[in-house]
Amino acid sequence: MAACFQFCLIMNWSYFWRVAPKFADAALITLKLSAYSIALSLLLGLAVAVVTAYRVRPLYWPARAYIELSRNTPLLIQLFFLYYGLPKVGIKWDGFTCGILALVFLGASYMSEALRAGLLSVPKGQVEAAKAIGLSRWQVFRFVVLPQAWAVSVPAVGANVLFLIKETSVVSAVAVAELMFVTKDIIGMDYKTNEALLLLFISYLIILLPVSLLARWAESRLREAKYGA
Repeated sequence: MAACFQFCLIMNWSYFWRVAPKFADAALITLKLSAYSIALSLLLGLAVAVVTAYRVRPLYWPARAYIELSRNTPLLIQLFFLYYGLPKVGIKWDGFTCGILALVFLGASYMSEALRAGLLSVPKGQVEAAKAIGLSRWQVFRFVVLPQAWAVSVPAVGANVLFLIKETSVVSAVAVAELMFVTKDIIGMDYKTNEALLLLFISYLIILLPVSLLARWAESRLREAKYGA
């Protein structure tokens, strides 16, 4: 308690409120990065999950190679390859686009493994029963397999969503003015470390806490639907 009181005393609160709008703008950029990367990661991850779960040839081994490459190389290296490496061969994107591509490249591999586990959890008997009543393969996947797979995958997908939001901080390395970039900028220019870090903490808490609570709520609702309240 005494430490918190002392921390409040050494804070420059007028500076804190003066730079707070910068963090609000940076939070919007972080949210945009997160929204694009999460949506695209889910779409690409689902496609890769289908390929790996059902061993679709000749795409199975390239998909497995992509998953291993993505999960076993640091996001920063992937980001630098897109931002600094590709211009050497004539491909140049801005930092925001490179950030999204790097996050999707990483996020889709994690999403694919979560969704693959869900796809493999669906009993084969249900698939055979759906085919027996005349449903097409697409209808079986859409109405029988995918809803059950999604229910199983929700906890892992929720964890991956939180992981991707936190990983947006790496994009500051290519001069995208998200939360971490603004924090380092303020510390470097004005030497206001306490104020900057507190604003960073509050900003991430405001973004991540509702997502975490929503994921927990969705998981509990799905558990109640499966086993009863």
